[in-house]
Amino acid sequence: MHGVALTERAIEAVRRDPAARVLPYAPAPWAEGGVPRPLSGDALAAAVLPSGRPLSPSLRTWLAHDAGLLERHGWFTPDGRLAPRPLDRLVGDEMSQAWAPDFAWLSARFPECFLLPGGSDSRRVLAVTEPDARGEYPVLALDLDDLPYLGLMYPGFDVWLADTAGVVDLGRRETYTDLMGHPSYGPRMREHAARCFAGESGVQYPFESAPGHG
Repeated sequence: MHGVALTERAIEAVRRDPAARVLPYAPAPWAEGGVPRPLSGDALAAAVLPSGRPLSPSLRTWLAHDAGLLERHGWFTPDGRLAPRPLDRLVGDEMSQAWAPDFAWLSARFPECFLLPGGSDSRRVLAVTEPDARGEYPVLALDLDDLPYLGLMYPGFDVWLADTAGVVDLGRRETYTDLMGHPSYGPRMREHAARCFAGESGVQYPFESAPGHG
C-alpha cells in the first residue's frame, strides 16, 4: 500500500486510541487530550508550501484528520501557515548550533524541511523536494550521534506514518536506509536517491566527499 490508502489505514489505527503514545520511549500522545484537531476544510484547501509546491497526498489526508501533532513539532506559524525551515536552521534549532554551518550547503538542496516526532541525536525530517511518482516527499534520517549523517529513511510521509502507527511490516531493519532494497518501497526510495543524493542513499561527514557536493 502507498499514499492515501496507506495513510487512511494508519489513521484507522490511531483513531482506536488517540491518547496512545506516538513512540514507545516518549510520553507524547498522537492527540493531546485524546482529541484530534483537523485542519478546517478552507485551511486545508488553501494550504500550500512557501515554494508553491503542493502538499503530498498522504500529508493532506493526515491533516484532514489531525494537525495538532505536527503543530507541536513547529510546522505552522501563529496564523496557521506552513512554516518549513532550511535544513541548517532545523539542525541549529533542534539539535546543535555547532553543527548547523556544516549543513548550510545542503540547505540549497533541502530548503523546506519539517521535523517529525522521534529521536534525540537522531531525528526524522520530511524534506520537500521533487516528489516521487506518487507525489510524496522523502523522510530523511538526520543523525549527529557520532559524525553528522543525512540519509533516506522512508519514501514518504505515508510510509513513515504507517510504520510509526504499527500498521505496516517493514521487516528487520539494521540501518536507516534499509528500505532502499524493499520490494514495494525500494523503487520510490531510489527515485529520491537519484534526485537528492546523486543516486546514493545519503551523505556522511566530511561532506566534501559527499555525492553531488558543490
